[in-house]
Amino acid sequence: MPVAAAPTPRTTPRVPGPPRLRLRRELTAHPLRLAGALLLALVATAAGLLLPLLVREIIAEFSEHHPLGPAVLAMCGAALAGALSQAASGFLLARIGERMTYRLRIRLMEHSLRLPLAVVRAQGVGDLAARITSDALLLRQVVEVATQLPLAALTVGATLLVMVWIDWVLTLVTVGALAVLTVLVLLILRRMKGNVTGQQDAVGRIAQRYTATLDALTTVKAYRAEPVAARALAADAEELRVVSLEGARLGALVPAVLTLGNQFAMIAVILTGGARLAAGDLEVGAFAAFLLYLLQTVPSVSTLATGFGRLQAGLAARDRCNELLDLPPEADPQDAALPVPAPVPDAPSVVFHGVSYTHAGAADAALRGISFTTARTGLTAVVGSSGAGKSTTLALIDRFIQPSAGSITVLGHDTRHWPLDALRARIAYVDQAFTLLEATVRENLQLGRRTPADPHELDAALDAVGLTEDIARLPQGLDTPIGREADLSGGQRQRMALARALLSDAEIILLDEPTSQLDGLNEQRFRAIVGRLAATRAVIVVAHRLSTVQDAQHVVVMGRGAVLDAGDHSTLLARCTPYRDLVASQAAPAH
Repeated sequence: MPVAAAPTPRTTPRVPGPPRLRLRRELTAHPLRLAGALLLALVATAAGLLLPLLVREIIAEFSEHHPLGPAVLAMCGAALAGALSQAASGFLLARIGERMTYRLRIRLMEHSLRLPLAVVRAQGVGDLAARITSDALLLRQVVEVATQLPLAALTVGATLLVMVWIDWVLTLVTVGALAVLTVLVLLILRRMKGNVTGQQDAVGRIAQRYTATLDALTTVKAYRAEPVAARALAADAEELRVVSLEGARLGALVPAVLTLGNQFAMIAVILTGGARLAAGDLEVGAFAAFLLYLLQTVPSVSTLATGFGRLQAGLAARDRCNELLDLPPEADPQDAALPVPAPVPDAPSVVFHGVSYTHAGAADAALRGISFTTARTGLTAVVGSSGAGKSTTLALIDRFIQPSAGSITVLGHDTRHWPLDALRARIAYVDQAFTLLEATVRENLQLGRRTPADPHELDAALDAVGLTEDIARLPQGLDTPIGREADLSGGQRQRMALARALLSDAEIILLDEPTSQLDGLNEQRFRAIVGRLAATRAVIVVAHRLSTVQDAQHVVVMGRGAVLDAGDHSTLLARCTPYRDLVASQAAPAH
């Protein structure tokens, strides 16, 4: 048994994530489309500004009994041009927004897939899903807001200039009313960003709990725990209701304040304009045009106010997305550029040198200075009581986690010197849950292969695990998508995972509790499959059922995070008391 090397401190440098989300960069990703949308929006704005002047002209033509045809045609043309330009601008902005949302979702999903497993579990699947659904939708509206705000500000400014030209006294009254309105709205908007962040966090929490509850639905039903699960979900829903209600209150104040301010502005303008009409300082046509401009200004001011509110929501969503993008990925982006080491001939498949590991937040180490070696080919069994650190050992080999001390070599090279993708290409992993993707049977069988399997290889693998007839009964055979309408039983999923390992071209096969759902007949088939694999590859099996690993050339006995002994079955029976106890605990009772 190898002597444990002295543990050496090992730190994992913080790896930066992809570039943070910057709205200006995203908005200008398609400059020609954006310029076209802005130009069309300016045309629509100009047409809207022209209409009141044409109304003033028509009123003058009425009073002087001149023909109205040219002015009416000009007004209809301006209205039509404005409507068409506005529609075209909206469509271009929608395309820009959808492309931005698409790019963002792709970045977030790809980045989340490259995060360490512990980070994904800490974040929660539901909360991560909220980033690519509700947060992405909030960011989608930023495209419209980013163009609406400057255009609305331009419209208000241009309208005020025309209003000054018509009558500066009425314009002064209007500006005073709008200034009071702006102050009130800004006070409300200051509180909206924090509320939106709270709402999105609450959405993530309820999505996470709901997802976890559905994943455990069989257990929930078996223990009649629907009321318990429903109460927990109701508590999260209540939290979301409270924070959303606060947001609704703030949102309801904005249009109410806008309406009140607009009505006061209208009243002030009508009273002042009436006085100036009576005094002969203002013409009827000019007053009508001014009122139309005031009516046009109201929607633009409303757009500014509500746009700032929507912008605050988008900025809150941006911050949440950047929180995800700031999480360091599992491997350095330059990791793939490292040279791929060639496996050392005749080197052991895996060697642990004084490896220690502590789970995040745990007081005690899961592994304490363990050392062992596995042969280049053949079957190695890792056994021990629950909590001994067996599955943690497999996770370290595949670099799902990093040791806190010591080193691990795979095929003659330290795992730190392997590019992560190249390392995992050499290893096939079958987890305890025998996880399959929501994909076709064919795609699931070929996961991780460097070259596609031919039909003969697929048929041979399915026959080896006894799945040929089961797959033939599926609606589309090998091309049947599984995971939703068509799914496999627990035992079938287990055999499918074994077939995937059989088809793998990896040199090392890791099997974590592979026989938990196998009956006696299939356990014999499993032994035959492992024998075939072990003839040319290294197979490392974590097992509780010792009957499946008694043929192992090498058995590593673990307990309380340490290697207690190692050897073949007969040797360990003779000298290792913990191993004898394990074997005795699984022996059939005498009758």
